[in-house]
Amino acid sequence: PSLARQMRRWPRRRGSRRTACPPTLCTSRRRMRPGCRGAACWPPGHTPPSCATTSPWRCRARRRGCSTPTRTPPRASRASRLASSGSVLAVVPDAMQELHTTLTPSFLRLSESSGLLPASNDAVDVVIGVIDTGVYPLGRASFAADPSLPPPPRTFRGGCVSTPEFNASAYCNGKLVGAKFFRKGHEAARGRRAVGETVSMSPLDTEGHGTHIASTAAGSAGPDASFYGYGEGRAVGAAPGARIAVYKACWQGCASSDVLAAFDEAIADGVDVISASLGTRKARKFYKDTTAVGAFHAVSKGIVVSASAGNSGPVESTVVNVAPWFLTVGASTINRQFPAVVVLGNGETFTGTSLYTGKPLGATKLPLVYGGNEAQGGQARTSAHILPASAVTFAAAEKIKKYLSTQAYPVATIVFHGTVVGRSPPSPRMASFSSRGPSRLVPEILKPDVTAPGVDILAAWTGAVSPSLLDGDMRRVQYNIMSGTSISCPLVSGIAALLRQARPKWSPAAIKSALMTTAYNVDSAGAVVEDMSTGKASTPFARGAGHVDPNRAADPGLVYDAGTEDYITFLCALGYTTEQMAVFSAATNCSTRLGTAAAGDLNYPAFSALFGPDKRAITQRRVVKNVGSNARATYRPKITSPAGVHVTVKPRRLQFSATQGTQEYAITFAQRTFGNVTEKHTFGSIEWSDGKHSVTSPIAITWPTSQVAEM
Repeated sequence: PSLARQMRRWPRRRGSRRTACPPTLCTSRRRMRPGCRGAACWPPGHTPPSCATTSPWRCRARRRGCSTPTRTPPRASRASRLASSGSVLAVVPDAMQELHTTLTPSFLRLSESSGLLPASNDAVDVVIGVIDTGVYPLGRASFAADPSLPPPPRTFRGGCVSTPEFNASAYCNGKLVGAKFFRKGHEAARGRRAVGETVSMSPLDTEGHGTHIASTAAGSAGPDASFYGYGEGRAVGAAPGARIAVYKACWQGCASSDVLAAFDEAIADGVDVISASLGTRKARKFYKDTTAVGAFHAVSKGIVVSASAGNSGPVESTVVNVAPWFLTVGASTINRQFPAVVVLGNGETFTGTSLYTGKPLGATKLPLVYGGNEAQGGQARTSAHILPASAVTFAAAEKIKKYLSTQAYPVATIVFHGTVVGRSPPSPRMASFSSRGPSRLVPEILKPDVTAPGVDILAAWTGAVSPSLLDGDMRRVQYNIMSGTSISCPLVSGIAALLRQARPKWSPAAIKSALMTTAYNVDSAGAVVEDMSTGKASTPFARGAGHVDPNRAADPGLVYDAGTEDYITFLCALGYTTEQMAVFSAATNCSTRLGTAAAGDLNYPAFSALFGPDKRAITQRRVVKNVGSNARATYRPKITSPAGVHVTVKPRRLQFSATQGTQEYAITFAQRTFGNVTEKHTFGSIEWSDGKHSVTSPIAITWPTSQVAEM
């Protein structure tokens, strides 16, 4: 049950207002102050704002009259006392999380005439909950309700809250069916006045990120959309018929307690998919990660949770949101660019990227001076430049600097080419910024799961700030172009919504499995998807199982299913204590499950194994479920072994029948006794096929550093 429902059920003590607290995360009684009639415990996001004190530990107290709220941050000793209380599951310090920041539907092959889109009826019976910076629906076609839309699904119990800055009756409709906000954690960390001075104390988006995310996932069609002519066309979300419920938990940063409150509210409201384009800088242990805790309870209720992988690439092991119940999404390119060519006085040219909207420079070259570097790495980042500018790669910048240092009178100009769509360079390519695996936290779970378009994506924008986010920029736009795993995440959320309606009996794990095992790994030129940071082929630690293919995902043949009990067994295999498990399942005692399975035995649609001095062979087990039309299908494996590894599968054939819809197999990875491995990681795959379906899972092997050095 939701936190709010637990509150209603919890007993009261005589002469006080709910003086005992339910066993919920980060809520508890606090010491009484003089003049108090009694303590009250409220779940995050539900505290009466006029009668609550605020602290980073999410504790509440009521004072007689409630006229003057007080702020008394608890000390470590108080936190320890709270943690030892039988009515408190855990005390977790608040932490600030980051937001991970047209042509896309056609690039995804989503067609109104065939495939997943018509099969799902545009997901009109699905509600996508978006946890972000809110929404700006004023005059935005993306949040207009099509007259043909039926009423929202009856299973959705949420709604919109009104404030002086957000008129729910005017802004909400059959498309935007929910809009709420959660600020207690942020206020505790920054102060209410500081929050209120910079952002709207309402569901209204004054930053732009949430509006862009929500419209990317499920925005209604907007004709003639563009950013000053860039990316011009019909802008529409991945699931154009799905409903949107917005949960504003980010206020120039996302307090983990506010995010948890948003998850709880979305679960109670009855959303079908949750899109979370946010995360910590580094992956945290799951019982300390409130986003992972909230997502766990959402998935336990049958809700798909899509999350961004992070924007800290191309450094290894930077991926976040690595819990196996997340659908973790990396970012890659589409077949569209906005080139701005730098032309030097010596005739050399360097293609960069820009969204400059002013007067062109012309052919006359201007004096060129060195003004410093802005880190771009192997991929130039497109920006809504106010002045004529082009972002170039680091390699190009070094050559331009060399020209500067060797010429007495260096000159240059920039030629802006607008929007260019084509097959060169090939697409998709993995974005340099997209966070990489392997997961430091749980290396047996291969992350990210998939990749999707997340570079230079056009979608709706707020009217409260400029597209460049600069104070001196007075421009206000309907649409903006952004990049990040923040952008690829809602696209996959929208695809998950289509699958939710097309395949209503599938679990969140089955939907994720379908997306992973049908993903593709070659670009438009037929080569392995390139890593933009190296110019070489990407690996599963960058692209996961591959690029999503929505239409193929509707008919995957086999799925790797998993549920709450599987995830609890997985957490126990990590060695979590009863106290640490309490935030996931208060009744779980891992001592009764020890020895039943290893972390790598979770029924996951990918394989990751770590060799060690005493681990020269590793066996992992999987169960697959036949969801194809042929109940008597027979599947046989095709194995591409990682370098230095001998892979065996038992049995060598999976025979299904009308009465036997699932089959189990074991896969063993053994070090070869001959040959050298010079890389720390090697990769392969296993593909099960019945002649119609190809069910493919990536294999990642991590070798001991000492062994690689010796070889």
